Amino acid sequence: MTTQSPALGRERRKAALAVGVGNFMEWFDFAVYGFFAPIMGKVFFPAGDATTGLLASLAVFGVAFFFRPVGGLVLGSLGDRRGRRFTLSASVLMMGVTTTLIAALPTYAQVGVLAPVLLVVLRCLQGFSAGGEWTGSAAFLLESTPSHRRGIFASVISATAALATVAGSLVALLLQSTLSADAMASWGWRIPFLLAAPLTVIGLYVRLKLDETPVFQELKVLDKVVDKPLRTAGKRDLKPVLLTLAIAAVQGLGFYYLATYVVNYLSQTVQLSRTEALTLSVIGLTVYMALCPVAGAISDRYGRRRVNLTGSVGYVILGLPAFVLMGQGGTVPVLLGMLLLIVPQSLVSVTTVVMLVELFPAATRSSGSATGFNIALAFVAGPGPLIASAIASATGSSVWPASYMVLVALVATAFLWKFLPETAGRHIGADDEPVTVDERVREAT
Repeated sequence: MTTQSPALGRERRKAALAVGVGNFMEWFDFAVYGFFAPIMGKVFFPAGDATTGLLASLAVFGVAFFFRPVGGLVLGSLGDRRGRRFTLSASVLMMGVTTTLIAALPTYAQVGVLAPVLLVVLRCLQGFSAGGEWTGSAAFLLESTPSHRRGIFASVISATAALATVAGSLVALLLQSTLSADAMASWGWRIPFLLAAPLTVIGLYVRLKLDETPVFQELKVLDKVVDKPLRTAGKRDLKPVLLTLAIAAVQGLGFYYLATYVVNYLSQTVQLSRTEALTLSVIGLTVYMALCPVAGAISDRYGRRRVNLTGSVGYVILGLPAFVLMGQGGTVPVLLGMLLLIVPQSLVSVTTVVMLVELFPAATRSSGSATGFNIALAFVAGPGPLIASAIASATGSSVWPASYMVLVALVATAFLWKFLPETAGRHIGADDEPVTVDERVREAT
């Protein structure tokens, strides 16, 4: 094993810090909308019953995901042509500007239908920006990381997304416990979106201070930077794209159930107070955040395939029992139910981050991984909170909202069980050669 120099170790820690800070900012901005969905429904849509307003607000939440594939295609292509750092800097800047503008939007009472139209436009721009963040962060961080520690470093991305959601929960909890309902509807909801401005400056600064990844620098030296990475990925990397779609469907849906839907589920369906729902969510997400490095270390030791499939099967088996427990409404049952979601989510999340890098050759890594990942989030994970809320509203059940998550995990697991290869330790440098489909299938079996 090559000895790591102190300078190289410092550069890797700086890269982890830059990715973590920027990733926190991106997902804080994106998550606060989910926590404030009930209030946003009242502020931006015509007066009506609370359920209708919530569904309308969650629909806008889901709409943003349909622009993720567009952002992934554009930003992923730029990442393969202009560099990983360029993509990360562009995504964090766009997310910060659009989120700050949401704070300045007029309400439905002030300008009528123009208010939700403007909200949808900004949410779509947020989705475009987010399309390059997760996969761009994975490439930037792991291309500078030794193969035997990729899981540990990948946990930075999963954990900071959870930390951002915890921070969003705490901001929501603080505001809702100190402001009246009228104050929240009038101006209080704008505060978390205004926080995007300083976070954007910090995130952009730390990312611009970094050098480009060694892998991309090597691509340029070897003259292997692809002019049309999307076309190349479409011809050469179809199987990795499909595998990425499957693992991201489980990972993304699980995260948005845990990070966004559960709060609204506990307050709207289980009838807990909003404060209690947010408090329990903070506890659950903190546990999840702590488990991410553990999951990363496990995947470094036992491999990505085994750990990822264990998490996917866990969702199939534990999804309904988790909602049975949470539906009881007590503190202990809710936390136990969340734990049944947290453990498999930590396993699939960290391994997904690593495999976004290990499944693809360097020259088309950003384009290929962003394509599969964002299609999954747009058409499977993003609509998840809306679908789950609609199921709860239609059935009146506190258990059946889990059915969508279980079904997605079941279908994805069947595909991954047959075709997902072991990628741990795979060479990811600029001189790598793509593995053929037949080789991937043989490796999986």
